[in-house]
Amino acid sequence: MVPLISANVFLATFIHLAPGCHAQSRGFLLALSKTDHTLAIVDPITLHVTARIPVGSDPHEVIASSDGKTAYVTIYGGGSLHELNVIDLVAHKPLSSVDTRPLFGPHGLTFVAGKVWFSAEGSKSVGRYDPATGKLDWSMGTGQDRTHMIWVTDDGKRIYTTNVSSGTVSILTDTLILPGPSAPVGAPSREDWIQTVVPTARGSEGFDVSPDGSELWTASSEDGAIYVIDLAAKKLKTKIDAKVSGANRLKISPDGKMVLISSLRSSDLTIYDTRSHKEIKRLKIGRGAAGILMDPDGSRAFVACTPDNYVAVVNLKTLEVTQHVDVGGGPDGLAWAVHY
Repeated sequence: MVPLISANVFLATFIHLAPGCHAQSRGFLLALSKTDHTLAIVDPITLHVTARIPVGSDPHEVIASSDGKTAYVTIYGGGSLHELNVIDLVAHKPLSSVDTRPLFGPHGLTFVAGKVWFSAEGSKSVGRYDPATGKLDWSMGTGQDRTHMIWVTDDGKRIYTTNVSSGTVSILTDTLILPGPSAPVGAPSREDWIQTVVPTARGSEGFDVSPDGSELWTASSEDGAIYVIDLAAKKLKTKIDAKVSGANRLKISPDGKMVLISSLRSSDLTIYDTRSHKEIKRLKIGRGAAGILMDPDGSRAFVACTPDNYVAVVNLKTLEVTQHVDVGGGPDGLAWAVHY
């Protein structure tokens, strides 16, 4: 039987150093409970929850600032709410929340170039919050239904989103527009965001980008297929008939060799080889699963089994479940925070 850790002990991992961090860096796991409406902060050495901090009524995703001092939580409400919770990870307390209106339904989010980027499903948009000014400083509509998950390149010049009900992936590119031949002499160049919409299938939700930035992988909950997009060409590269019904989240291992897909309709975690596009294994993990988080060293994956109220810990070398971690009701969003 897989061991179960008590409710007062949470999933953790070894100390990890983010690239470029000095030797004093310390990693902590962040985990959301949708039922308990809490964010858990976990010490990776003792495996104890060091704090449980209240969050809003429908928390879905969490991300930490690059210095590991602040967490941001999207309060989603099926596209109807309009709040980012802000958490002080040092003092272990909530700070003033961010009202994202006129952008509704914040869901996916990431922290890049000192700013919080998020999808706004209820407004068919993406937005950006600047912690330095305390303001939303940019947004752009996708025109796509249920703009749900988001990825931003390190330079902040490209944004990828999945649009669940439209069955598309948006590629938004910050582009320098040069004056045309008919423009007045001395006309300045300008910045503009150009969108390329790549069709996939309805239900395309969870996605990840390969470590080298060349491919985007997403899976459809409706047809169960995996779609691989060539990000340089901005077009579909291949479709894999994976039969992953109810696909929810997808993550690529840090070495780029495997992709893991969770499903809310299946007991399986589906694992594929990214090079051969062949299935490696279907691993029984529970009655269904949502969020996936990879250990930075590639040794483990943590899968939030929302219907089972635990997180499954998967050894990525043996592809076996090594632990069940009791985290309370409805675990979903997971993230790392690195303090330094």
